[in-house]
Amino acid sequence: MKATVLTRATLVVTLILSAFPIYWMFVVATRSNDVVGMVPPPMLPGGNLGENLERLFATEDANFAKGMLNSALVATTVTLSVVVLSSLAGFAFAKLRFRGRDGLLLVVLITMMVPLQQMGIIPLYMMMVKFGWTGELKAVIFPFLVNAFGVFLMRQYAVQAVPDELIEAARVDGCSTLRIYWSVVLPALRPAIAVLALFTFMQTWNEFIWPMAVLTQSNPTVQLSISALNGAHFQDYTLVFTGTALATVPLIVIFVLFGRQIIGGIMEGAVKA
Repeated sequence: MKATVLTRATLVVTLILSAFPIYWMFVVATRSNDVVGMVPPPMLPGGNLGENLERLFATEDANFAKGMLNSALVATTVTLSVVVLSSLAGFAFAKLRFRGRDGLLLVVLITMMVPLQQMGIIPLYMMMVKFGWTGELKAVIFPFLVNAFGVFLMRQYAVQAVPDELIEAARVDGCSTLRIYWSVVLPALRPAIAVLALFTFMQTWNEFIWPMAVLTQSNPTVQLSISALNGAHFQDYTLVFTGTALATVPLIVIFVLFGRQIIGGIMEGAVKA
């Protein structure tokens, strides 16, 4: 199917409408507060980016540098753990035969129906208090090292992407189960892994409610730092926009670097479906 002129025009308009708020956020981050209420708004970057960055990192209440570092550590750790554990579990549910497999998979699927943010935050917070982890990064890492969506995604992809004959051939060659996972299954799951890694990193990086419940402003994530900028008596919009723009940069970089693999993984899964 060939795209028509109307289809291309619609995509261009959608792209402009989607990208303009992000672009304008970066424009305001390079200017002073007097441009926020201007009509029409400024369309070109200004020359105040260096000054705004200096003020941003000098704001003690926000602790922005530590927030960026903590978010990078938490998001990277959670993403790696979710990818490894979900791919292992997905491989087991898809290709290994063991007692209770279908029942365990049903339990995993049921957990996807529970709104953890609303129903799980209180018992989870009580556990963190009992463990003595409040105020520490462990409290925002350990509860999210694996998730049901990742397990289900890997299981569904492994069913289609990894033929049973390939696994049997590897067993005939003397491969152990872990060797089959590492040498046969993991390469086949790379498109799905790219999608899961991006979604997990973005979700963890943008998480706000749970870090706000268990962390303090002396040891924040980047979203708590931005919230501290937004909570001042005088609203410094350029400072808020500078912090938000800086927090957006890692997500943009990851998508630019791995976007082709991610889109390819989504399209490949759609074709197989």
